[in-house]
Amino acid sequence: MDQVCPVTGARLDPATDYSDRTLIISGASRGIGHATVKRFHDAGWRVITISRRSFDKACPWEHGADNHVEIDLSDLVALAEGLAVLKRKLAGRPLTALVNNAGISPKGRDGERLGTVNTSLTKWQEVMTVNFFAPLLLARGLMRELRDGNGSIVNVTSIAGSRVHPFAGAAYATSKAALAALTREMANDFGPYGIRVNAIAPGEIDTAILSPGTEDLVEREIPMRRLGLPDEVASVIYALATDVGAYVSGAEIHINGGQHV
Repeated sequence: MDQVCPVTGARLDPATDYSDRTLIISGASRGIGHATVKRFHDAGWRVITISRRSFDKACPWEHGADNHVEIDLSDLVALAEGLAVLKRKLAGRPLTALVNNAGISPKGRDGERLGTVNTSLTKWQEVMTVNFFAPLLLARGLMRELRDGNGSIVNVTSIAGSRVHPFAGAAYATSKAALAALTREMANDFGPYGIRVNAIAPGEIDTAILSPGTEDLVEREIPMRRLGLPDEVASVIYALATDVGAYVSGAEIHINGGQHV
């Protein structure tokens, strides 16, 4: 059965050979990141994963351990060192897609939301480094490889970047709003080099890190009355990385069942 792009409705040709295409994705160990790895891997892409954790040997990806780079994105020195490792793994070959999925959202001592008054400056700096500066630095550091691959960058923002969210903290929300603005700026700056830059803004997605009370929010705020699935987010990322999204750049696509309306 033909696959259909969830954004445009266009049919994806299952016979297309993607064996020469490479994805680099941060935050790959769980949730949306893990589903995205599976989506691209199943389509025959080489997938290079970035995580602050070492490679999980239980993962079934072929050559997964060889294509994994352990980087703490909150540490700019470690990020610079990790970029050098990524470039060595690419070995001069083009990069087709970069997905900046890694993100952190600190909570209070009892799991409560942290606002502008009670978030320490240290936490603000950590969140901004991981959620905002790391995507910028990864994209700039891999710009030559992305140019050679007519590449696509997908930044993962959030519904919290455009409205006050009951669970996501102020630092997280601010970082995601900044990442949405950065996406537009990058689309303008990277476009002349043949590199497209877009963002996806997920809402409430059914992952292991859902906050207590999400069920009530689903019934109250989401027109579709259900959580999104990681696979549904991964499918949109995949569409933006392939020829289906060949003339889409500078966009932020909402994936939230209508929650933003």
